[in-house]
Amino acid sequence: MKKAYQIDERKAIDRFHSYLTTNPGNIQLVLPLADLAQRLRHGVSQMLFDSEVELLTLIMSDEIRWLRQERGMTPWGNAPGSVIIHGQKVPVDRPRVRDGAKEAKLGSYELFRRDDEMQRRLLDRVMRGLSMRSYDPVVRESKPSFGISKSAVSDRFKIASGQRAQDLRKRDLSKLRLCALMMDGVEFRKELFVVALGIDKTGAKTILGYHQGATENRQICDRLLEGIMSRGLDLRQGILAVLDGGPSLSGAIRKYCGDKVMVQRCQEHKRRNICEHFADEQRTYWEKKLLDAYELFGYEEAKKALHHIHRELMGANPSAARSLEEGLEETLTLHKLNVPASLRKTFRTTNPIESVFDTVRTSCRNVKRWRPGDQRERWICAGLLFAENKFRRIDGYRELPRFLDILDARFHSSKVIRQTA
Repeated sequence: MKKAYQIDERKAIDRFHSYLTTNPGNIQLVLPLADLAQRLRHGVSQMLFDSEVELLTLIMSDEIRWLRQERGMTPWGNAPGSVIIHGQKVPVDRPRVRDGAKEAKLGSYELFRRDDEMQRRLLDRVMRGLSMRSYDPVVRESKPSFGISKSAVSDRFKIASGQRAQDLRKRDLSKLRLCALMMDGVEFRKELFVVALGIDKTGAKTILGYHQGATENRQICDRLLEGIMSRGLDLRQGILAVLDGGPSLSGAIRKYCGDKVMVQRCQEHKRRNICEHFADEQRTYWEKKLLDAYELFGYEEAKKALHHIHRELMGANPSAARSLEEGLEETLTLHKLNVPASLRKTFRTTNPIESVFDTVRTSCRNVKRWRPGDQRERWICAGLLFAENKFRRIDGYRELPRFLDILDARFHSSKVIRQTA
């Protein structure tokens, strides 16, 4: 529930917007040449910064004039105040106005002191690696500026990152038509976050949600998918799930997607698991053989090549051979579906979600002390959304309509076969 002063601020800002749209006019800021030259000695950015403060003062004075002429309000002196310019607070003399017996809010002033842009800039700079200790020396553009000290930045970051986490938890997913779903876990100081990434029919990637736990167990995966479904995402619309092979992820996906999912095991994880059975000087040989097999386009060709590698592994390292055998069919799902080659690069590994985790780790590198509570959640969510802002459409997105047709045909034919049986 909004408080009374927030309602008054909103009304004052709306009144100011109405004035701007119905009373077009001009405001002129005149700077004497000598004064301008003196300011330029300190740099163009400083000159522009000082000029913006003066311009905002003129706009507030113009609103006072309009309120006096059109609304019958009375100017009532000035009081100390502040506005936000370039993400930092700057002190100004705030004009005051009375409406009858009480003081009225000035719409232009309330608009200029809103800290939405300040919060956005602060969050972006911290996510890009600017530490809170270095924030003031780096971003300060005017000596009188304030609100950018280490403690102030820390407090604002807590608010901004907490709001980001809340927004992500409440994100509406009802209008999303997924083609693929990726799930994986990222660990931060003995805490694990299982994250879901969706790829829609246009090729855009979206962070669907997360769940925090100690390990990547079935309960955590279930809670994540339940939360996603509660926000409107239909997991039975027919999708491809790209997973790293963990039984908890696979079991949860099959539980909530039913028979409307095809699982593609990450080929990169499979190669890594096999090659870890060998010494460094032998890994290159097996990596190349496995990569060449998975690069084959046809299902039968790739399967035959992998069975040949399996027989060779039985003679070299039976444990590695068993690792290849486990879940081998699921690593060939894209081959079996005859997915276009341009899409296989994206769908054959969990690299898209792994790159998100790399961004999160980089964004959180300045955190030296992880405390109990919501600190991890706030930082992880801020990092996830920061990574999402840099997402591009996947390679081969123009082939996604064809890919959807392949999935629909696959699920439809499976349904017909079951009904006939």
